Amino acid sequence: MLISVILAMFMSAVEATIVGTAMPSIVGELGGFSLFSWVFSAYLLMLVVSVPIYGKLADMYGRKRIFSIGITIFLIGSLLCGFARSIKWLIIARFIQGLGGGAVQPIATTIIGDIYTKEERAKIQGYLASVWGISSLIGPLLGGIFVEYIHWSWVFWINLPFGIFAMIGVILFLKETMDNKKREIDFVGAFLLFLGVSSLMIVLVQGGVHWPWNSLAIISLLIVFTSCLILFYFQEKRAKEPIISLAIWKHRLISISNTASFTLGAVLIGISSFLPAYVQIAMNQSPMLAGFTLTMISVGWPISSTIAGKILLKIGYRNTALIGAIALMIGGTLFVTLPYVGSPLWAAIGSFFLGAGMGFTTTTFIVSIQSSVAWNERGSATATNMFMRSLGGAVGVALLGGILNNRLNTQLSKYEELISADIDVASILLNPTKELQLSVEQIHLFQQAFSYSISGVYFGVYLLVIVSFILIYFLPKQTENEK
Repeated sequence: MLISVILAMFMSAVEATIVGTAMPSIVGELGGFSLFSWVFSAYLLMLVVSVPIYGKLADMYGRKRIFSIGITIFLIGSLLCGFARSIKWLIIARFIQGLGGGAVQPIATTIIGDIYTKEERAKIQGYLASVWGISSLIGPLLGGIFVEYIHWSWVFWINLPFGIFAMIGVILFLKETMDNKKREIDFVGAFLLFLGVSSLMIVLVQGGVHWPWNSLAIISLLIVFTSCLILFYFQEKRAKEPIISLAIWKHRLISISNTASFTLGAVLIGISSFLPAYVQIAMNQSPMLAGFTLTMISVGWPISSTIAGKILLKIGYRNTALIGAIALMIGGTLFVTLPYVGSPLWAAIGSFFLGAGMGFTTTTFIVSIQSSVAWNERGSATATNMFMRSLGGAVGVALLGGILNNRLNTQLSKYEELISADIDVASILLNPTKELQLSVEQIHLFQQAFSYSISGVYFGVYLLVIVSFILIYFLPKQTENEK
């Protein structure tokens, strides 16, 4: 059973890192740099919506059945991604992939919570993070190898064997007993959640780039988002089986952990989505080196998570998470100064500290939350935490992508006599053959513009790190069930 969970975690980890490494080459072939962030946003949007639904369904109908359905959808999406012949095709396939991906990590983590005790759980989470770290360490390297020597399609197709074996293992070896109580699914809540989050993401990605901030489209979408948020709150209060239980948010440890997971999700996706492109465009480095800078997140994460699993019960949840918060501050500081240093090594060190911070904090959040709820709430509680992290990632990639596009448009407009103020010029720079179309002066100007634009992204990441630190500082010193 543990091997099956490890395979699922491997697949999830590879997906999180290998795509970011390959995206510059994908955009170089397919074009459409202005839609760059939507490749991530499409996946994250469906992940955000489906994670809490899968968590609730796993509590209602069992982990085995829902896990298998989710992986099947995920693998279909992965197959379609590899066959993409345009950026729009890829985005649609990523929607399908994200719809299934919402089942993978939360249910796998919930299974661990089911089959191990609280004391064992802390250690196992550390071990799983090590497996996650090793697999995601391999991910960017594989991404670089596939891009340079085979084809980028394999960054998606590599999911197939691991997903199939993980699903077979869960079907054969997971034993669970379910009651026959009739359940209701909160479809209204799920629809409101999808509509609201979609509206917000479109605003963040398109605002100021394709639509003016004061345009009718932007204002209308903001009204839709606000209305859906209000309606969702009242729907969850009256639903018999709410998608997100409002009751668990009354627990201070859970509410703070979930909120911090939101900001940390934005931090993580902000670095993993844009760092490879920055290293290749602004620093003019190879995809392999770009993958290495991102890989360092996966080195710091398992090391710190393993340590967290060993010290968690000795020094308490809050102290363990605070160690992670300090590491996050160091990493954030390194990234906000990266455009001025301009060194891949500086980026790699920053990634390491961010990974270390994520390892300490996420392990603490998961173990503490699972220890604070009963079995029939564990799937939903675990999924809610991952939902908040995914929601943070979805909003983060849209917001930070919007900042990048806006600043890049503004900067390129200053050079309109020498270079067209078209964001898709990035696609040319990311394709060695097409790059010959530009002069040395044009390439230099665009590199300067991109470096300036990405500094806004890293400043946004730094602000999110500060907010995360403040939230973690206010975690309770002990959980209610320990008092």
